[in-house]
Amino acid sequence: MSDQSGCPFSGKRDPIQSERVGGAIGTRPTNADWWPDALPVHLLHSQSERANPLGPDFDYQSAFATLDLEAVKADIFELLTTSHDFWPADYGNYGPQMIRMAWHSAGTYRVADGRGGSGEGLQRFAPVNSWIDNGNIDKSRRLLQPIKQKYGASISWADLIILTGNCALELMGFKTFGFGGGRIDAWEPDDTVYWGPEFEMETQDKRWTGEPGTDSYDLENPLAASQASLIYVNPEGPFGNMDPMSSAQEIRITFGRMAMNDEETVALIAGGHAFGKSHGASPKSHVGPAPDGAPIEAQGLGWMNTNGSGNGALTTTNGIEGAWTSNPIRWDHEYLQNLFKFEWEQTVSPAGGRAWKPKGGQGADMVPDAHVEGLRHPPMMMTTDIALITDPAYRKICERFVEHPEQLDDAFARAWYKLTHRDMGPKNRLLGDAVPDEELIWQDPIPARDHALVDASDIAALKAKILASGQPLPALLGAAWASASTFRKSDYRGGANGAHLRLEPMKSWAVNNPQQLSGVLSALEDIQKEFNAAQSGDKRISMADLIVLAGCAVVERAAKGAGVDIEVPFTPGRMDALAEQTDAQNINYLEPFADGFRNYKKGRYAVKSERMLIDKAQLLDLSAPEMTALVGGLRVLGANYDGSSHGVFTDRPGVLSNDFFVNLLDIDTIWKAVDEEEEVFEGRDRATGEVKWTATRVDLAFGSNAQLRALAETYSASDGHERFVKAFVNAWDKVMMLDRFELKHPLYQDS
Repeated sequence: MSDQSGCPFSGKRDPIQSERVGGAIGTRPTNADWWPDALPVHLLHSQSERANPLGPDFDYQSAFATLDLEAVKADIFELLTTSHDFWPADYGNYGPQMIRMAWHSAGTYRVADGRGGSGEGLQRFAPVNSWIDNGNIDKSRRLLQPIKQKYGASISWADLIILTGNCALELMGFKTFGFGGGRIDAWEPDDTVYWGPEFEMETQDKRWTGEPGTDSYDLENPLAASQASLIYVNPEGPFGNMDPMSSAQEIRITFGRMAMNDEETVALIAGGHAFGKSHGASPKSHVGPAPDGAPIEAQGLGWMNTNGSGNGALTTTNGIEGAWTSNPIRWDHEYLQNLFKFEWEQTVSPAGGRAWKPKGGQGADMVPDAHVEGLRHPPMMMTTDIALITDPAYRKICERFVEHPEQLDDAFARAWYKLTHRDMGPKNRLLGDAVPDEELIWQDPIPARDHALVDASDIAALKAKILASGQPLPALLGAAWASASTFRKSDYRGGANGAHLRLEPMKSWAVNNPQQLSGVLSALEDIQKEFNAAQSGDKRISMADLIVLAGCAVVERAAKGAGVDIEVPFTPGRMDALAEQTDAQNINYLEPFADGFRNYKKGRYAVKSERMLIDKAQLLDLSAPEMTALVGGLRVLGANYDGSSHGVFTDRPGVLSNDFFVNLLDIDTIWKAVDEEEEVFEGRDRATGEVKWTATRVDLAFGSNAQLRALAETYSASDGHERFVKAFVNAWDKVMMLDRFELKHPLYQDS
């Protein structure tokens, strides 16, 4: 044989050392390509500590406290008026584009699931960094990079972005409402957020039903943005129809999904458009790919424009060209004045963007060019601007703001603060001296603790009274879960603190079994009154604490019944919110569409129940083992919201056994759907055909999904019972404590 075709064992060619390399880690196809509908359990472990270069011991709150915030602001002020050739400042001032950067960072927030927002600086990562609506914001962050390098880990990107937006407003003459730090950076893209059904950017046909301008026009939950790759709405109107009335409808839906009412919506638009300009000076054919589609030599910069310098007077971003006012780098009330001052007709930019200009050439020399000395232009309005004077409700607000401009000042200051802090949670999470004193109802205020705490002997006595109250143990357990499991790590809202469970609207949610809950609350209120009346000093217990303690008492008894003597942690100190501190609409956003931990679904959805369980678990900051232990435990404890037997795979309910896992994995059980939706199943004995159990999709997921099955096998093993009980207790305590921010760091203060 020749050398080239020789025996593979001859030693002349090592087959393992072939130079044909076709793949590396993550190269497609992956499991997601082969099985795109697989349950994404791995997303529970996203934002891993292993991705964080600062290490697990880094304390951002303490690092932020070392900052001289005024020195940081001074550096920002200097940056804002120091133009750089690589990206020249419009009108010599970077303020407007920094406001846009901060606005777009915060504006991804939506109330349905609390996801999005500025809290983790996710504007730095895909997909948000490459959305068309964030065109050229990458340049704003590059301009900020020297300041971030100077102060390092003492200020996160997330905080710096919002602080810079505030500084820009102040530099241009606007008095802001305040600033709170405490946003902690993410270090990897967040694939847990559902941004919409579209696989194509700049489309919106899949997220809407009905026709624009009709009552049937409706946006899919949990989305807020009207179109894929936008922060808010298409500036040219729904589907680019240039119709102000249907644009107003879309604005109201979208801003409402961000928890903004009509006045806040008008204030944000009017305030934001008092500054800067829109860019459409070059044909879009000159604009290159977004950052995540750009070549490696672009070093993360996107939208490179090949028309001349590609920047300055030739910049194209959204394709609409022009400014709203005659002084785009100064706070004034001209935006609304201009809206009413002119009649408007359509115009088209060099990039093809459609907008509106004053009819008959009016105002032709009002607006100075951003870069060319002596050149002047008419003001510009987008369809979304014209919508504000076309819609009757918006127009009425605009007229009031024109007549009373000081009301616009206040409304914009408050709305901007809400926009940039909505996803930060309660006031006691905010850091720094610029946090406003005023408590705002959207921050779900809770009274500061004004009494001494119960001690160990009090806790033991209260547990005994709770267990002897005559209330069903599953009902006591369910009340504690119902209270604490409203927490969302996405925006730090909800949780047991405040005991909103005893107030409307939460106490009437179907998932909380209102009739059963009423009995529990009545019994606990009697115990509270008796205990507090018997105290000689200022020691008291709140209903918030008592509700949680009731659940802990049930778990302890159930564990003991299973032969495991374990103390369930309980940390008192919660307070009860007042009815007047509770915004019913604000609280209603916390109502779950589904809670797989209680085998609950509010309606029929396109999303499978087991995926909604993963979604809920992620909002509760649970790992896959924690989620698995909680579901298995809550089932055998009979915590289903309606008392059903689905998933209660045990002949000794109320005992914290590992029976759920043992019986789920029994090879002698055959499962079959009993409804067309394949939501409920019967488990029959393989030999006799007798029905042994019933289950939902959520229950069966722990046997069908390989990752969850591996966990179920662990908890079902001969040495798995005590491990399971400890895992359940740890996960239970974690959920009960998710909103105890004042205990997690000394810089967090009672509010």
